Amino acid sequence: MSRLMVLAAAVTAALVLAGPGSAGGRAAAAGGAATVPQRIISLSPTATGTLYAIGAGKQVVAVDEQSTWPKDAPRTSLSGYTPNVEAIAGYKPDLVVISYNPNGLAQSLDRLGIRVLEQDTAKSLADAYAQIVQLGQATGHLKQARGLVAKMKAQIAKIVSRRAADAKGLSVYHELEPDLYTATSKTFIGQVYSLFGLRNIADAADTTGSGYPKLSPEYVVQQSPDIIVLADIRCCGTSARTVATRPGWGDIRAVRTGTIVRVDDSVASEWGPRIVDFVRAVGAALKHLHPGR
Repeated sequence: MSRLMVLAAAVTAALVLAGPGSAGGRAAAAGGAATVPQRIISLSPTATGTLYAIGAGKQVVAVDEQSTWPKDAPRTSLSGYTPNVEAIAGYKPDLVVISYNPNGLAQSLDRLGIRVLEQDTAKSLADAYAQIVQLGQATGHLKQARGLVAKMKAQIAKIVSRRAADAKGLSVYHELEPDLYTATSKTFIGQVYSLFGLRNIADAADTTGSGYPKLSPEYVVQQSPDIIVLADIRCCGTSARTVATRPGWGDIRAVRTGTIVRVDDSVASEWGPRIVDFVRAVGAALKHLHPGR
């Protein structure tokens, strides 16, 4: 299911009024100035990873069923997509972090006096970094959050500097689902490819400007990308073998050279600390194309 989070949240973001700041979210606090929360619920896998990365893990009392990282997070049956307000309130949280606001969830919790921080799908890496800082400020870990952002930027810059030259003139196809939903350069996913200078084949096919178009098999074959990134391996069992058996796909350059990157669904769909792992996977694919460098 995690591969759907980017798609669902992106569609919803167009219908939700964005709050103040550049973090792409909104904050609602009941009854005056907010204090440092001691009982946090995360209904966002991205926020869950960020909370633990900035040192707020001890404040987390429950996370949603989609939060698989880190493994020691208190995973529950709570859902960020079909939320049960009573079940959430039962944990007596003083902060609930969400990336999606179905059926007015934020407003329902606000009426119960529960503070909500909504962080929609990041539209860019800058948005992703801003959300980390915002979460740090909301949980009393601002210094750690800023340190995490600085570390992520340094790690990403190092990887890109080593491999960007290898990307010259190359194209990439990022697969969110086997039915060929993908992500363009207008998304945080696509910005990772832009860092390396890769041409994203989805850009020219995004006629609606959603950032997440559905491609046709014929289009992908015609574009013949140099790199294929599969972000649907856990949900759907997609692999280099299954891709190669698709009609006509055996002629695609990435299939012929074996440059097919398998990235865990959650790593490729979360815009928190795991972005570094995603960048590292892309760098490894470029190294595969130029093993001598």
